Amino acid sequence: MLHLVVTVKQVIDPETPLSAFRVDNGRVASPPNQSSVINGFDEQAIEAALRLKETLNDVHVTVISVGANFALDVIKKPLAMGADALILIQDSAFENNIDPTLTITALVAAIRKLGSVDLVLAGRQASDWDNGQVPLAVAESLGWPSATVAKSVTVEGHTARVQRVLPDGHELVELDLPAVITVSNELGTPRYPNMRGIMGARRVQPVVWSASDIGIDVAAIQPAFDLIGLAKPTKSMETEFIVGDDDADAGRKLALRLRESQIV
Repeated sequence: MLHLVVTVKQVIDPETPLSAFRVDNGRVASPPNQSSVINGFDEQAIEAALRLKETLNDVHVTVISVGANFALDVIKKPLAMGADALILIQDSAFENNIDPTLTITALVAAIRKLGSVDLVLAGRQASDWDNGQVPLAVAESLGWPSATVAKSVTVEGHTARVQRVLPDGHELVELDLPAVITVSNELGTPRYPNMRGIMGARRVQPVVWSASDIGIDVAAIQPAFDLIGLAKPTKSMETEFIVGDDDADAGRKLALRLRESQIV
């Protein structure tokens, strides 16, 4: 059996208007009526895993997420898409956690607890902090090879072949399994759960592990960085009217003003 693990993150909906966000004691808060979503790049990783499941025999897809307060109707979406199992590493220590060290430690411990993982797929980055650190740090901690920003992933035997996105094209790489691969949006649109998948997901209960269940001591983990400050960006607007003797004169003055301001 080929065992695939997909890491996903529950995030604030990136389509939420900026005016709805607020910063409370150094933490980002969204309106209580605003629902969370699965990180978009992570949905691409789920799609990559499901495509492998469709093309290969005897494939099991396990989804793992780390957090404190999961919305089950949101976090169960991978099951509705076609994943086989969902593991939630849920602990109050993970609430509003922005330091990657704790998440990395939890994911590595969970993967080791599973014991027979062949390939880890993850989104290239998360839409909340956009760091893109966790998957590669997981690979380094496990001592596995890794490939990033994949637009396609295939597996043959004990080898994964990855087509990576480059600024001026793409490249093909091969990795010995087990390995970690991050998936980009160039993979294509993730499938939408059908009614059968949604109903089936409702009957599946996720496995819930606490920090102690995976054998990590949260208090002993040193953070990678300290958050010094967090604030919403301030915006200002200035309006200047350009007046000329006629439209042509106003146009010339506008062009000159734009050049003086180094806008054009």
